Amino acid sequence: MSNPQEKTISPIPSLTVVIPTLNEVETLPEIIAGVRAHTDDILVVDGRSPDGTADVARSLGARVVYDHGRGKGEAIRTVIGRLDRDIVVFIDADGSHDPADIPALVSPILAGQADHVSGSRLIGGSSELHGGFDECFRLMGSSFITACINHRFRVVLSESQNGFRAIRTEVLRDLGLQEDITTIEQEMIIKTLKKGYRMGEVPTHEHRRKAGYSKITVRKVAFRYVYSMLKYLYF
Repeated sequence: MSNPQEKTISPIPSLTVVIPTLNEVETLPEIIAGVRAHTDDILVVDGRSPDGTADVARSLGARVVYDHGRGKGEAIRTVIGRLDRDIVVFIDADGSHDPADIPALVSPILAGQADHVSGSRLIGGSSELHGGFDECFRLMGSSFITACINHRFRVVLSESQNGFRAIRTEVLRDLGLQEDITTIEQEMIIKTLKKGYRMGEVPTHEHRRKAGYSKITVRKVAFRYVYSMLKYLYF
């Protein structure tokens, strides 16, 4: 007999969840299982991983699309033409994002209060964004870019770099995204605000990745972040 106090999770009929991947075979099954509670339309974008990520995704019932392995930005741009539901959620495959937070991300859109909602580690907490020089530089850089966005558009966002987000599909198509790497996350926010769409934010917790390794070295791409911020904010 089920516990009457257990919370029933209902799928969201208008939702597609997109999972960009590159060598994430160890954690992908857990992410897909968590996402399955919220939608039956799961789209894995794979950068031609040699570890069998795509095969595992198919075996678990996800649709698979390949990109050219240039980065998360290319993965996001690759799927735009494959989306046929009203809302899309992007979630990382490494276990740092909790699929249980998906309803919170989607709720402001379903309520007609926002067009694009990002998860915030700054108000939801992070188990990863502390402790070392790389983490310190990431946090300082993210805070600087977010402050510039807030100043330019007179909004109050706590961060701009988290890849865990929900957006209306027609808005995503209208943004004209260009970035190949994780700079696409700030590009999405800037262009959402620049085009007059409503930006929202909810707290989500960032966990330490459960396996694999980060595909981004902050010191190597720092200039790209600043350049793309200035490019999209002011030109």
